[in-house]
Amino acid sequence: AKITTEVYLTNAGSTEELVFTITDGDTVVDTVTVSADKTEVEQTITNVHLWNGRKDPHLYTMHVELKKNGTVVDERSTRFGCRTFKVDPEKGFFLNGEHYPLRGVSRHQDRPHIGNALTHKEHKEDIDLILEMGANTIRLAHYQHNQYFYDLCDEAGMVVWAEIPFISMFLNTPEARENTLQQMHELVVQNYNHPSICFWGISNEISIGGESEELLSNLHALNDLVHELDQTRLTTMANLSMVENDSPLNHITDVISYNHY
Repeated sequence: AKITTEVYLTNAGSTEELVFTITDGDTVVDTVTVSADKTEVEQTITNVHLWNGRKDPHLYTMHVELKKNGTVVDERSTRFGCRTFKVDPEKGFFLNGEHYPLRGVSRHQDRPHIGNALTHKEHKEDIDLILEMGANTIRLAHYQHNQYFYDLCDEAGMVVWAEIPFISMFLNTPEARENTLQQMHELVVQNYNHPSICFWGISNEISIGGESEELLSNLHALNDLVHELDQTRLTTMANLSMVENDSPLNHITDVISYNHY
């Protein structure tokens, strides 16, 4: 596996360097040291241990240190997994070359008397319930979820659809359009390293208020933004069941889904 890591760094000095270290548990897999003005490096994991869904959700860690005169002045770590996936229009979802039927749930992160302010305890209860029922995929409806839950999905080997809250009613104003693009940008950039995420959702039942050229333009802009930010995952959207098969809404994202009632 070829691992490309990009570091976002400002005000780097000539005496500073970056140390990139990939670990597998306590084992160092690869390490490289470069000048701090080189913020993107490529490393190789030989005999890579794949992140393989519920069967074997293996995770590596990338640790980056910023050093000045040999002293660490800043550092960051992120976990990641190595996997391939594809969607075949006749045969469905494939993970690491193997047919992998997706069966799961849509999840909201709220509770009675708690609302959206869940603690780790409630997030863990949710993933345990989902695993107990035998699911292998989760749609995280319809907004950013807590980072802890994305971590739990990585660890459990869930295949995840993550989406923004562009829901039900299209508001045709420049400010609203810009807000959808900002939220889409934040969702992808903040969650790019999670191997569980395979699909970015750009909207949900957005045609309730009707279909229009302005709506289609907004959706195309979101779809294009995702492909610009992430060439490794597929875009999707959930249409209301009354959206006709020949609707232009069905010809924007890489894959399409319907909510049936």
